[in-house]
Amino acid sequence: MRKVAVYRKANFNAAHRLYREDWSDAHNKAVFGLCANKNYHGHNYTLEVKVVGEIDPETGYVIDLKLLNDLIESEVHDKLDHNNLNLDVPAFKNLNPTGENIVWVIYDLLRAKLDPKFELKVKLWETERNYFEYPVN
Repeated sequence: MRKVAVYRKANFNAAHRLYREDWSDAHNKAVFGLCANKNYHGHNYTLEVKVVGEIDPETGYVIDLKLLNDLIESEVHDKLDHNNLNLDVPAFKNLNPTGENIVWVIYDLLRAKLDPKFELKVKLWETERNYFEYPVN
């Protein structure tokens, strides 16, 4: 069978603060710069989800894009959109919400609900120039 990659893009907005409680404010500012702002800051994130699998001979689909969209909505958008990642999202209670950490948290949320027969890759744009990808292979 032939494998095909299917992509779906989505957007969400979230606030966060990069800091470590065990560091002084000065050290946090030296390491994380403006991202350590005590009043937080936000991003308009763009998410790209890649699903790879074999084409189903009955439907012609790798995965129904409505099902993929619904999965992204329930597992990412509903949990992260218009939230403060540090304060509102349990996954970041003890995890600094860097782009690197956000992308693998999203991957884990989707992977847990996606049929294991599919390969999954997630890309997350924090800005037009900065993006993160998981897994890397």
